Amino acid sequence: MKFRIIAMILAALMLVSVLAACGGNEDGSSAEFNGKLVFDHSMELKYAKCFSVDYYKGGYKVAKLIDDTVMLIVPEGMDVPEDKPENAIVIQQPVTNILVSSTPVTSLINSIGALDAITLTTYDVDSWYIDDVKNALTSGKMTYVGEYKSPDYEMITAAGTKLAFFSTMLTDDVREQLENLGLDIVLDQSAQEDHPLARVEWAKLYGAIFNKEDNANNLFEAQNKYIEDLSKLEKTDKTVAMFYITSKGVLYARNADDYMAKMVNLAGGQYALSDVGVGETGTIKMEMEAFFDKAKDADYIIYIWSMGGKPETLADFIARAEILGDIKAVKEGNVWCTTPDYFQIQNTIGSMINDIRLMLDADASTDKLTYLFRLK
Repeated sequence: MKFRIIAMILAALMLVSVLAACGGNEDGSSAEFNGKLVFDHSMELKYAKCFSVDYYKGGYKVAKLIDDTVMLIVPEGMDVPEDKPENAIVIQQPVTNILVSSTPVTSLINSIGALDAITLTTYDVDSWYIDDVKNALTSGKMTYVGEYKSPDYEMITAAGTKLAFFSTMLTDDVREQLENLGLDIVLDQSAQEDHPLARVEWAKLYGAIFNKEDNANNLFEAQNKYIEDLSKLEKTDKTVAMFYITSKGVLYARNADDYMAKMVNLAGGQYALSDVGVGETGTIKMEMEAFFDKAKDADYIIYIWSMGGKPETLADFIARAEILGDIKAVKEGNVWCTTPDYFQIQNTIGSMINDIRLMLDADASTDKLTYLFRLK
């Protein structure tokens, strides 16, 4: 009889536990918050300034971008609150069947384990260096719908896609066409960030959208650890120039406040063109002689291999312009090129910065790093 009473008590406790689990959980996702926006807390961000995420009881989230885009993320099984933010894009979870027209954004979504949500892309299989994406395209899980400047609207309509993520290169006419088809458009603003690691931190925004916050936080912390470790090392006095030359012979150098120039500084080096394009991001077109005057004493060159001509040897590089052979870095054999996937894998920027430091510390026997290779 005693054991029977104990068994009944244990069964009752288990029933109470099950009922409690059905009625709510630690994040407050209970019926009492259905259709209501009751603020809980905001996402913690270390570097990113171009987005924010607020969390609400019941699992609701509100994300805001610097271009005034507002996204209301509604958890599965919950109603859209009547007091939702004005003009908010409503994203109903689970988020599936989306179009992503940005290789860096795709790399972030893939790195947090949400690649299956992407069914459409504006880059064909031969454009990709990310194996998971190539496999998705060849297996039919993802479909190429044409370039971002002229996508196949019929294919997009047939797919039933209602949400798309683009870079800020999206043209007004394409945006208008897509919106007329009923798609909500979100422009990724990570390229506007000041700090290189902020670009990785945008994984947290996608983590919120796909309920992959833990994965996103782990990704960011792993990349940020490279920066924390590098900050403990002494700075070097070595200078680095970064540029590329187009097939037509036009030279573009990274501006002084571009994120890639900042990557050099975070690695412990000094950007050789620190007085060129001050306050500007991206690149600046320069005459060859003007560039030479600024870069002739640079200890290292990082050539943006995928953007311009693609030299295979040091002789190929010098053939682009004979004057390049008189740069100190060229004479000493310190011309390094970025790997072809450099601009696709935004999720690895911390590791890329670490590679720059490894380059600065490398001896003549080192020919290849993860994201850089030396021209011989």
